[in-house]
Formats: sequence, structure tokens, C-alpha cells
Amino acid sequence: MFDNLLPAIEESIRDDKGAMPAVFEGLEHILEKKTPTATSSVHPNHELFYLRNGKVEFTICGRKVAVEKGSTLIIRPNTAHSVRVISDIADTIVLRFGFSREREDMRFALPSLESFMDFAQGEEAMDDMLPFILLSGSYKKSIGNIMERIVDEKNGDEISKDLMMRILTVELMVTLSRAMKREWEESLRVRNGKARELVLIARDYIDANYDRGITVANAASYVYLSQGYFTRAFREEFGMSPMSYLMKKRIDKACELLENNEIKVSGIALQAGFSSPQRFNVAFRKQKGMTPMEYRKKHGNNFG
Repeated sequence: MFDNLLPAIEESIRDDKGAMPAVFEGLEHILEKKTPTATSSVHPNHELFYLRNGKVEFTICGRKVAVEKGSTLIIRPNTAHSVRVISDIADTIVLRFGFSREREDMRFALPSLESFMDFAQGEEAMDDMLPFILLSGSYKKSIGNIMERIVDEKNGDEISKDLMMRILTVELMVTLSRAMKREWEESLRVRNGKARELVLIARDYIDANYDRGITVANAASYVYLSQGYFTRAFREEFGMSPMSYLMKKRIDKACELLENNEIKVSGIALQAGFSSPQRFNVAFRKQKGMTPMEYRKKHGNNFG
């Protein structure tokens, strides 16, 4: 039974929609200050550089980037870079990884690491996109622990090694995304107007998709914000929660449709974006103080 279970789990991971991250190389390095600065190198995959101890300075496309203990540097594929040791010794872990395939339907998908990197650096950087992201916030310990486990697993010879590598790599991608989102939200607090800009983008997303069964979480994910942060920012901008706004859009659409007596109420529920007639009835009564049928009797028009 155990022999059949592991391949089944592995198959479910492989077949799950979305990009499947995979580590191609995991290395531990001890660099010394007297080590000559390496000539510039380029890799076809993403590179994660985690500094266990010490201090180094990267040169990435001519830009100097200081990396200190506990920090993680993500370098984009095909980006020229070199490193110089600042402290006497630098203890490092380097992972090179990529994605096996892209998700076909990205409409309501969770953002990939690459797409988040593009978005988080802002529209003003689209013509000169930064080739790296440096993470040094509250997630640095979690990132370091996962990278240590990946290297240990890669160097070991335990049963189902490949499966465990996939699981750990997925865990690393999720943790990196959370770390980048946390730093992204913190940066919004000091970037005047940026949070408002994102809320307006999300509002437009709701306006265009409210009748397609979206949730507040979908809208928050669309602008790469946590649901909690997005809800607070939305309320500050519009004076109501995004859920209230979403419900109002759906009820307004339902009222418009109810004026046509030829459309069944059950059909109106789906056309307005509700998952069931029962949810529609509850939400409608809460906002309008009457049932959909009572509203129709009061406002309906007979087009027959």
C-alpha cells in the first residue's frame, strides 16, 4: 500500500494546474574575503542566494547590492551578476530553480513568483525592470530553514527523494511569495497614492467580474494584496467593505433583471453572480428589505 501511495501523491502534484517549481541545483559555499571576485556569471534559471553568515556585495547588471546575514536574494534568469565577500567569511546556500509549465487558465489563479516580481516593482519600472529582489524581513528565518532542508534532501539518499524535493520547493515558493507580499504591503505605507491606485484597479476588476462568481479574495489576489490589507484599504477609499461593494453590484444587477417578468428568479441569481437562489434570496432581503418576488411585483414590467 505504501509503495502505491507515494506515486499517487506525486502524480497529483504533477497534474495539479499551475507552474510546478523544481530545484535544478542546490549548493553550499564557504566564501573567503581573500577569494578573488568572480567574473560575471549568467544562469538560465532563477537563482536564490541565502546568506547564512557574513556579508557580501553583488554586482547585478552594474548595480551594487549589499546582502547581510539572513537575507535572501532572488536573481532573475539570464541576468549577469558577480559577488564580492565583504566579511572575512561568508557561509551561503545557492539554489537554482525553474518552472516546468505555466498554468493555462490564469483568470483566478494564484500569482506565480515571476508574475509577482513583475507586478511588485511597479508600472514605473516596466521599461527598466529590476533583475532581482532582496528579502530581509520577518520571513527570513522560515526561508532559511526550508533552503537548508532542500539542500539536505538533495545531498541525501532517502526514499522518495524526488517527491520530497518537489514538496519542499513548493513550500519554498509559497513562503517566498508571502515574504514578498509582506514587504510589498509594507512599502505601500510609504508610497503615496500606490495603495489607492491598487484599490481602484481592484474595484474595476470587481465591476468587470462581479457576475462571474468571484470573491473578495480573488480581487485582493488580482492586485497582489492580502485580503486583510485589501479590505482595510478598500474601506478607507470607498467607505464600505469590498464584500458590501460586491453585494451591491450583484443586487443592483438583480434589480435590473427583475424588472423583466420573463426572466425566472433562479436564472437571475446566476446572472447576477450568486452561487445559488438561496444565497440570492438572503442577500436580496438583507439589502432591499423584501424578497426578489416582492420586488418584482412592485417594479416589474410585462414585456409580453
